[in-house]
Amino acid sequence: MAEFTLRIDGMHCGSCVRRVSQALTAVPGVTVNEVRVGAARLAVAEEPAPVDLAIAALGKAGYTAHLES
Repeated sequence: MAEFTLRIDGMHCGSCVRRVSQALTAVPGVTVNEVRVGAARLAVAEEPAPVDLAIAALGKAGYTAHLES
């Protein structure tokens, strides 16, 4: 399993953290390790598809996410 950190724009409060967690948890193959304001750390079973799906799911939830290098 590979671990990634996503930088998430537009996440400002506890409600945002909850929405981001819910969006990421719904993505098959993604395990959420930590979500905090501005970033999320996650583990994926396969790469790169689940990371792309996680970023897309966050976009649908109203957030812009970028893979942190």
